[in-house]
Amino acid sequence: MTDSELMQLSEQIGQALKQQGASITTAESCTGGWVAKAITDIAGSSAWFERGFVTYSNEAKSQMIGVKPETIAANGAVSEPVVVEMAIGALKAARADYAISISGIAGPDGGSDEKPVGTVWFGFACVNGQGITRRECFAGDREAVRRQATAYALHTLWQHFLQNT
Repeated sequence: MTDSELMQLSEQIGQALKQQGASITTAESCTGGWVAKAITDIAGSSAWFERGFVTYSNEAKSQMIGVKPETIAANGAVSEPVVVEMAIGALKAARADYAISISGIAGPDGGSDEKPVGTVWFGFACVNGQGITRRECFAGDREAVRRQATAYALHTLWQHFLQNT
C-alpha cells in the first residue's frame, strides 16, 4: 500500500470516527508508531486520536498498558494473548472507543520455526466489548513487513468496525 493509499484509508477512518464522536488509540510494537503516524498525518486527527503507545519492549507493554508479565512469559510477546491484553490495556489507558494493537517480528532477525520473520499478531478492541484478533505472516524486508502490518491494521479496523458507520 502506497503512502497516498494509507492516507486515504486514514481519512476514511477519521471521517467515520468523527461521525460517531469516537476516538481511537494504538498500542504498537514492531510498527514503532507507524499506525499512529498514518492517523496523525490527517489534518484534524486530534478530534479522534489523542494518544498512542509504542510498547516496543516487554517492560513497556507491562508498564504502559498493563500487559501481565506472566502472559508474555507464557506465550511470548508475539502472540494472541499479548495483543489482546495490549488492545484492552490501551483502550482503558487512553479512554478511547477503539484500539489497535500490533506485535510482530519485522526482521531480519528474531524469527523461529514457530514464529518466522514476518509473523505479526493484531488485536482490535472496542469499548462496547467487541474484539477480534488476527495473525498474518508478511513477506519482504523489515520495511515491507512494517508497512504491510500498518496497512493491514488500518484496513481491518475499517472493514470490521467502521465501514458501515
